[in-house]
Amino acid sequence: MEKSGELCGLVIVNKEEGITSQGVVNRVKRIFGVSKAGHTGTLDPMATGVLPVLIGRGVKASEFMLTGDKHYGATLLLGVTTDTEDVTGTVLTENEVELSEEDVLGAIKKFVGKIMQTPPMYSALKVGGKKLCDLARQGQTVEREPREITVHAIKAERINDREYYLDVTCSKGTYIRTLCADIGASLGVGGVMKTLKRLTASGYSIDEARTLSEYENMTDEERRAAVYPIERIFEKYETVTLPDFFARLAHSGQEIYLNKIKKSFKVGDVVNIADSEGFFAVGEVREFDSGLAIKPIRQFRQ
Repeated sequence: MEKSGELCGLVIVNKEEGITSQGVVNRVKRIFGVSKAGHTGTLDPMATGVLPVLIGRGVKASEFMLTGDKHYGATLLLGVTTDTEDVTGTVLTENEVELSEEDVLGAIKKFVGKIMQTPPMYSALKVGGKKLCDLARQGQTVEREPREITVHAIKAERINDREYYLDVTCSKGTYIRTLCADIGASLGVGGVMKTLKRLTASGYSIDEARTLSEYENMTDEERRAAVYPIERIFEKYETVTLPDFFARLAHSGQEIYLNKIKKSFKVGDVVNIADSEGFFAVGEVREFDSGLAIKPIRQFRQ
């Protein structure tokens, strides 16, 4: 899908510490020579690991990438609290830690399952059109509604009396910093996140990711080969290959009635739309006056 001459697809970046997610996007644009790019879930500057970046017309697929579970490796530091809930913030309290490993592991287990979590002030979440982190830097604190998240599993391992390694699988929208702070609070000593590495996001793992330097050092041919085609994002959906007449209609955004192409789907189903050249759009089944039809909602080929 490069008819416009610009690459279109997905780049899996292994983000390094010290760069913002937007900084990664800007470098990806330069490395791959594209005018458009966007990440699919912010990682803090101190965090490392998987950051999927959509390039070219692939940015239209972002809404389909923001769902799904995440997998993290993090270090919990007990006995301290900060305004950012991680070690980069201003220290608010410090406490002695005289807890047994059994006490700590027992407390951590209580955070597995559906729990309520209040998003931290230092986050990219927007309230009233403004990022919480921007308000926090101005010294403001606003009311945040607790949200239900799901922690599917936590494997915890003691490093020393104050530090524990956490392997966390969780739903989207989970803040590991806040999880560390909440665990520390439940133990009565406070806690912060010392390190964070995202191991999996949107179904892509750290094993598939490359650093920005690795992408920079590739040849043009290697770089193009490293871009995942956009249809890979939609592998879980059924593909409908249309005859030429209906394909032309779909290319122009027209709905394709199921009875005309002898297909059966339910309202709300998402399907891949292909023609003789392959995948070119994603459609959603909707109800119209004349019956159920596939409505193209994102076009990925010019």
